[in-house]
Amino acid sequence: MKMQHSSPDTDAKPSTAPKNLRNDHGKDFFVMTGTLLALSQLGANAAPAAPEGEANSAEDNAEVLPELVIQADGSKTLYKPEKLTTGKYTVPLVDVPQTVNVVSKEVIKEQGATSLREVLKNVPSISIQAGEGGVPPGDNLSIRGFNARTDLFVDGVRDFGGYSRDPFNIEQVEVAKGPSSTNAGRGSTGGSVNLSSKTPHLGNAYGLLLGGGSDSYGRATLDVNQEIKGLDNAAFRLNAMLHSQDTPDRDHVSQERWGIAPSISFGLETDTRLTLSYFHLEQNNVPDYGLPWVSSSVPGLSPGLAPVRDSNWYGLVDRDFEDTKTDIFTAIFEHDFNENLRLSNVSRYGRNEIDLSVTAPRFVSGSTDIRRSDWKNRDQTDTILSNQTDLRYDFQTGTVKHELIASMEFSHEESENRIREDLNSASLPDADLYNPNPFGYTPNLAYTGEIRDSEADTIAFSLFDTVKLNEKWILSGGLRWESFDVDYDQRAANSAGGGTTSLSRSDEMLSYRAAVTYKPRENGSVYLGYGTSFNPSAEGLTLSDSATSSANINTDPEENRTIELGTKWDLLDERLLVNAAVFRTDKTNARTQDPADPSDFITLDGEQRVQGFEFGFTGLITDEWRVLGGYTYLDSEVRSSADPNEVGLELSNTPRHSFNLWSVYDLPKGFQVGLGANYVDSRTNSTTLSRLQTAPSYVTFDALVGYQLNENVSFRLNVYNLADKDYVDRVGGGHYIPGAGRSATLTAEISF
Repeated sequence: MKMQHSSPDTDAKPSTAPKNLRNDHGKDFFVMTGTLLALSQLGANAAPAAPEGEANSAEDNAEVLPELVIQADGSKTLYKPEKLTTGKYTVPLVDVPQTVNVVSKEVIKEQGATSLREVLKNVPSISIQAGEGGVPPGDNLSIRGFNARTDLFVDGVRDFGGYSRDPFNIEQVEVAKGPSSTNAGRGSTGGSVNLSSKTPHLGNAYGLLLGGGSDSYGRATLDVNQEIKGLDNAAFRLNAMLHSQDTPDRDHVSQERWGIAPSISFGLETDTRLTLSYFHLEQNNVPDYGLPWVSSSVPGLSPGLAPVRDSNWYGLVDRDFEDTKTDIFTAIFEHDFNENLRLSNVSRYGRNEIDLSVTAPRFVSGSTDIRRSDWKNRDQTDTILSNQTDLRYDFQTGTVKHELIASMEFSHEESENRIREDLNSASLPDADLYNPNPFGYTPNLAYTGEIRDSEADTIAFSLFDTVKLNEKWILSGGLRWESFDVDYDQRAANSAGGGTTSLSRSDEMLSYRAAVTYKPRENGSVYLGYGTSFNPSAEGLTLSDSATSSANINTDPEENRTIELGTKWDLLDERLLVNAAVFRTDKTNARTQDPADPSDFITLDGEQRVQGFEFGFTGLITDEWRVLGGYTYLDSEVRSSADPNEVGLELSNTPRHSFNLWSVYDLPKGFQVGLGANYVDSRTNSTTLSRLQTAPSYVTFDALVGYQLNENVSFRLNVYNLADKDYVDRVGGGHYIPGAGRSATLTAEISF
């Protein structure tokens, strides 16, 4: 028997009436500014000025810092980051004029997170999407209501390919919200995600984690950092991982993967530094396309969620598979000419291979049976060759301080997808909705000769300046010019003659960002920022001459802009970082098409808006109690569209309310307890009325019990989805993926 949450709203069935799905709130952006200003005043009052003659000094802060960074027993690391690894930000996080959420390695370890999706549960306003026909399974997500599948970065370099990322080599995850093409390049309408990799450091350290648990869970990770004898200021680091698990309450779905990430650094803590690294991740998974949405055309069933067990799986064990290989080679060179002039260069080659075959569950017309003919497959290879150079120059003009960064970027990306068919599809069995049989079918996969190949070249130049007028006022701004050229070739299948269609498109865009920051006290800031971004039609490295394709070759980039008013405060002796912001993001020329005219080309006559409020906190409340949490309110609306039925609807996969909390308390005798909660409001899967479905709201709880045996050995018991809640984790156009059921893992950590 499933344990259900008591909230009526959480378990209520979604309404299918279109009028209930329309955005009728009409709340204006500035309605919440009074609340925000009140929060900033509260932060100012929470940091009273020191008595006369006892003003805070650099020496005072120096006495506090060691207490914050390293706890007495060496095992408790601050949740609160001091800075971002992204080189475009030159100021401490409390002064960054933008909402940025950071998940530290300590949180990742305590939660036992084994995927990027699990890490991002700690960031409100991120929604996970199900894979669709043109998008493979993997880390598909939206930020503040806008798709961010291509807005993932590793150490500031755009990541690539369709795969699920494992955090075994991640130091921290940084989520910058709001349009920021000045930093990230194309995309980033709702924001971007940067994964900061673990790198060598001085001092030897050795760590081993061994875990086991329910649902055949097994995991081992190794983290070794070793100074190199005979070489001053040089160190080697090795991170490795082995993982296997069945997905709780999902029949036949499983993950198996292993990874290794060696790196070596020279010149640590000197003026000239070089880090060379290699990352390899290999996965052999059984993919999951979940359950089908019930539409009004299915006889005898009410539209909405399928009335079946969440564990039902409609794939075929001998045909559904997902094998990926990811290799990343990186060289990072840094040189400090002097204390005011610094150079950094990142060079990278990456390659991702995905071999995928997955069944999308769809109803047989006029029946409750599930057909398996909607089959997605790809044998795709993506590569990237990238070089980024940043030159930072700190200088003064009179009493005004400047932190200037000039950047240039060159990258070449390639993608090739070889199409297959199933020669035995004529004997493909349908599945019973209530009792699907995944056995008894042997596929015969063969290449059709169709190949989709694309090449993309990016050239970009940018300039950023942070201007510190005085102790109270900071101005910051940046410009980025980017050229994005894509060549796309599609070779037809052999049965169609094998001819090749070649398409090309070139886009040039200028994006910018500007902000003013006021510091009422040293430990706080109030800022107003404005930024832009763009989404080219070939953003996903595909092009089409189809009139109704969003990748149409004749379509110019979509343009986006955001305004954000926020405040940040370092409280409780700068151990707890609190932030709040109101924001509005507009997609001013969204792609749209008239469904009544199938020959009508995609145009840029649409308009979409997401506005809302965000509040977050991370750090220590006391020496024993640390917290990470946040809340986001999103008011989204299709304001203009060639499809009149879309106007007034909420954007897909955009929950109005989302909240997360993770809290750990250290008890006497080496024990610790932790509790996590995640709430996600209802959200829709589409803005097209004929496909529109709603996933109900839900709340889940996780728990932690830990024990420190001695200085070198500790144990941790994690229980996930404590109440065994049934919920929709990921939404797609034709299907949804249920969340994992209750599970438990026990981990032993050995470190010295």
